[in-house]
Amino acid sequence: MAESIAAIVDRLLAARDAGLQIPPITDGNPDFDLAAAYRVLAAITARRTAAGERPVGWKIGFTNRTIWDEYGVHAPIWGPVYDTTTTSVSASGIIDAPLAGLSEPRIEPEIVFRIATAPEPAMDDRALFGCIDGVTHGFEIVQSVFPGWRFKAADTVAAFALHARLYHGPFVAPSEGEGVEGWMERLGTFEIVLNRDSAFIDRGQGANVLGSPLAALGHFVRGLDRVSGERLRPGDVVTTGTVTRAFPVAAGETWRSEIVGLPLSGLTIRFG
Repeated sequence: MAESIAAIVDRLLAARDAGLQIPPITDGNPDFDLAAAYRVLAAITARRTAAGERPVGWKIGFTNRTIWDEYGVHAPIWGPVYDTTTTSVSASGIIDAPLAGLSEPRIEPEIVFRIATAPEPAMDDRALFGCIDGVTHGFEIVQSVFPGWRFKAADTVAAFALHARLYHGPFVAPSEGEGVEGWMERLGTFEIVLNRDSAFIDRGQGANVLGSPLAALGHFVRGLDRVSGERLRPGDVVTTGTVTRAFPVAAGETWRSEIVGLPLSGLTIRFG
């Protein structure tokens, strides 16, 4: 590889810290692949942890198959989220979110799980659902240190899995209201309606996310085991990928979500 893992880590962290953009890693390193990208991501996680940030869970990206062609990435990726990037929103559901320092930020309305028991890769969906003690709705704000959102899959993994911020509402116990069978069914059929200011922007169904957010979680658990042998930890939050398309956001905008078909509340996010 033309550039060392350490040098790539240095470049990515410098770009993030300065709010600057850089060419995709694969432009100068054509043999930079997903295996190398996950090594870069692990090194970045170690650096951020040493600097005082604490990983509190994971984001899964590119689970929405309807946007694969748009970005040229055709399989899910993942990366950690931190105590410095993750915010639990009050019951009011209103978020004030600064955008300063973020590169070409976009909004993604998602379903977020909280893990009670570490799931195993061989689990079926029902056993996997039994490892979850909380479900909620969140907005992930993603960013691209690569201009114009132009990249290959390996670039996205290395660049923090595109994660910038995660805001999520209060968790609801999955035993409430629907029962296990009801929750599992509705996770594939629910919808999120997304509005900007007073205008309708998009509508997406849970099935967009690899069939359902639960299926996305299962894919991630198996992939994490395959790539690094890691397991989720009790208390981890996992945000499962955008249900609608991802949209650029700007200061002064207010975005609202509505959840149809699940006992979860929508959110309002005001960008500054």
